Amino acid sequence: MIDIHTHILPGLDDGADSMEEALAMTSRAVADGIRIMVATPHVITGLYPNSRKAVLEALERFKGALQGNDIPLTVLPGAEYRLEPELGERLSRGELLTINDGGRYLLVEMPPMLVPDFAVQVFYELQLQGVTPIIAHPERNAGFVREPGLLYDLVSRGALSQITAGSLTGLLGSAAAACARKFLERGYVQFIATDAHSGDEGARAPLLAEAADEAARFLGEDQGRSLVTANPHRAILGKAVEASPLEYKRQARRAFWKMLFRR
Repeated sequence: MIDIHTHILPGLDDGADSMEEALAMTSRAVADGIRIMVATPHVITGLYPNSRKAVLEALERFKGALQGNDIPLTVLPGAEYRLEPELGERLSRGELLTINDGGRYLLVEMPPMLVPDFAVQVFYELQLQGVTPIIAHPERNAGFVREPGLLYDLVSRGALSQITAGSLTGLLGSAAAACARKFLERGYVQFIATDAHSGDEGARAPLLAEAADEAARFLGEDQGRSLVTANPHRAILGKAVEASPLEYKRQARRAFWKMLFRR
């Protein structure tokens, strides 16, 4: 399996806080069947201002530690960028780190409570430069939860999305699980990743196998497994990943208020 969203590099964000913890995380991942991880530390202006250079240097140190401890795991470069209006400009200046530094896919996180109005424009600017945005954990974003049509709109315009393994397995709560399954069934999701932050038994441990089993139960074996194997493999190689979202039919506002008053 391939995990395209991890906070494995120590000391860069709220993920692993030491080399020892980072190595423990990789050992758990390998035991679970993960063979490749993309290191995607947060990049948030004013909070985690991780530069491309800083991430690549930290990755090289981490690769040395993996080799020194005989851990059979490949770790590739990447980052998780908070959506901001300047993201397209930063990409054009060569500041951003795409998945496997391949110039094809960029992991993008929305603010937790909403989907900004400028998301469509920023995604368009990224796509004009040949980069496809991958929306991180939409099932945990209040805007997408309230209005799934927002996710449909972005995916139908060429974006992709990734849900968290712990959401699908219920470790992040029943609401996140229900939303993750709804997005899966409607074809809005192309990847499952751990979003691993620590090596404990919590909701964002570096584990994918159980979530892959759950996806296979919902979508069928081949399609479910592709979310942790074929699709992420294509992403790290810079190849096309297909999305076929089902149209989201928004409920008329009049019908909504009528239903509400009946209740």
